[in-house]
Amino acid sequence: MAEQREQEVADALLTRIGQVVMLHHGGDREEARDRLLEMWGEVGEDGEAVHRCTLAHYLADTQDDPSDELAWDLRALTAADETPSAVRSLYPSLHLNLAADYEKLGRPDAARTHLRAARVAARGLGEEDKRRVEVVGAGGEKG
Repeated sequence: MAEQREQEVADALLTRIGQVVMLHHGGDREEARDRLLEMWGEVGEDGEAVHRCTLAHYLADTQDDPSDELAWDLRALTAADETPSAVRSLYPSLHLNLAADYEKLGRPDAARTHLRAARVAARGLGEEDKRRVEVVGAGGEKG
């Protein structure tokens, strides 16, 4: 019974995150950032790694300052390192985001390092995901 309740709470949090991401994609970056930060406060530094990874990943996208974006993307990667293998499929995207962050900050060597890491992580993915890694790596959209 307790496990079921914990799963319901986890599912509710992921639903809330998804709703805020839609808000952000709708153009309300500041409100999305505020709501995600509120959820970050609820989850805390010791919360479930998958929740910290997801929140940090989306919080990075709401930042105005590239240094802040990098800090959140690094938090997302750190949390991903603590998660079960089911979340490992996020690694290509996490590394691509870091590559883009470092590129914005004028650190091409660090950007290339994360681009290589994204390619390595993508080896276990399907063809569509691999193509996306190549598009982003060639200067396309941010992942």
